Amino acid sequence: MGAGTVTHPVLAGVRAAIIDLDGTMLDTVPDFHVAINGMRAEFKLPAISAEAISLMIGKGSENLIRTVLALDFDAAGVEQHFEKAMDGYQRHYLAINGQHSTLYPDVEAGLAAMKAAGLRLACVTNKPIAFALPLLKLKNLDQYFEIVYGGDSLAKKKPDPLPLLQVCADFDLAPAKVVAIGDSSNDAQAARAAGCPVLTVPYGYNHGHSIHDTDSDGIVNTLLDAAQLIRAQH
Repeated sequence: MGAGTVTHPVLAGVRAAIIDLDGTMLDTVPDFHVAINGMRAEFKLPAISAEAISLMIGKGSENLIRTVLALDFDAAGVEQHFEKAMDGYQRHYLAINGQHSTLYPDVEAGLAAMKAAGLRLACVTNKPIAFALPLLKLKNLDQYFEIVYGGDSLAKKKPDPLPLLQVCADFDLAPAKVVAIGDSSNDAQAARAAGCPVLTVPYGYNHGHSIHDTDSDGIVNTLLDAAQLIRAQH
């Protein structure tokens, strides 16, 4: 649904937003594609497609690398090669971080509109913080966020509610006043468990599943639509 097509009373008291990174603000699959295939080349393994990689991302680097290795090794082989593969992946990713990724439409306009409406903003991603912070800075998005948590910033990552609850505590706001915006079931499950309202975008990755099958309070076409929808409820 587009912004303003239906009333969302659950958004009426919202004073802050927690926004996902990969698949929500940035299309980072091209970066993953380069880094993962750089790592695979070190193992003398064939390259895999960007489409295949898009189905694997969103649950953190450890899960990603184990999933990639499982294409070629059994469970014992995955664990045997995991540490070397993770090291290679991180090395390749840091070397190209952000160089191939692109902003989705109206991301910066949406963030600016949320800030103009008085919303406090946090970015919560399962991406390692050492990748997330430079990426946000490179794309000139860091200026919008008071708080950034990566997948390794806290004891647990999405879909666990802990990162969202931490942001609510940081902002001294009840979860009902903090909307989560993301592209996947990870974001929606974390928000539901935390007690936050949640909006989803239809263009991300979501592990190969339709976002329409995810329990959320609405689908917004862009972050600008999300900003306008939230503002309309105030």
